[in-house]
Formats: sequence, C-alpha cells, structure tokens
Amino acid sequence: MSSFPLEPTAAEAQDAIRDEFAFFGDWSERYQYLIDLGRKLPPMDDALKTEANRLLGCQSMVWIVASGDAERLDFAAASDSAIVSGLIQLALRVYSGRSADEILATETRYIADIGLAKHLSPTRNNGLAALLAFIRATAQRAVDART
Repeated sequence: MSSFPLEPTAAEAQDAIRDEFAFFGDWSERYQYLIDLGRKLPPMDDALKTEANRLLGCQSMVWIVASGDAERLDFAAASDSAIVSGLIQLALRVYSGRSADEILATETRYIADIGLAKHLSPTRNNGLAALLAFIRATAQRAVDART
C-alpha cells in the first residue's frame, strides 16, 4: 500500500512516472504495469463508495473523495476496474498530498510523456479527464475558500 505523496513535488512525480514507463518496450507491458499499480492503490472504505462519491463520466465504477484544505489536499479513490485503478494511482501520485496551489499550477504532462492517451479507449480517456477535472475543481474550491 502506498501513501501520497511519494515524491517531493508533483513535477518530480511526473518525471518518475515517465522514467518508469520508459523501461517497458511495448504497451502490453505498460498495461500490465498499470494493473500492478492499481493493486497498490490504498484501499477505500466501503462506506465511502456511495452514489454521492461516484465520479461521473467513467464507464467503470469510480469513487473519489477529497479531504484537507488549501494547504494539503488528500484524495482517496477506488474503481472496479484494474486498469482504471492504475490510472487513479498515477493521478493520485501526482496530485494527492499537495497544496491546492501546487495542484492548480501543475499541468498534467505525464499522460503525453508516456503516450497514454492514444492507448486508452475513448471512454477511459473521458474517465481520466473527469478524474483530473475533479482534482482541479477541488483544488480551486480550496483556494476560493481560503480567501
């Protein structure tokens, strides 16, 4: 089980993700790595897996909750799909445990760096976009609440 953040900054997390995926020669190996990453996603309390916490826009079932404030936002998430769990693990590695300001200042580049978008189905791309939009919107609300 991993806890976040794994790296000191979101930028370093994205660099580490890029470097890890560079080790794999083809996409079947990268998909297997995504599945393995999904197994490392911290378990989410079943009581949080409610319709209110369900992320819309995903074909798979995905639940996500945020806690904290503008100084530090933590995200807990789960999915019923192994590959989607891996996608969640990558997003949380970059964004969870960071300040709202760092989240908002961090452009998501790891997806392009590892060529992920062109290897996901349209529904998975939509789901990943919804996950990232939830994280950014949560960070924006935290910043707005601070002022």
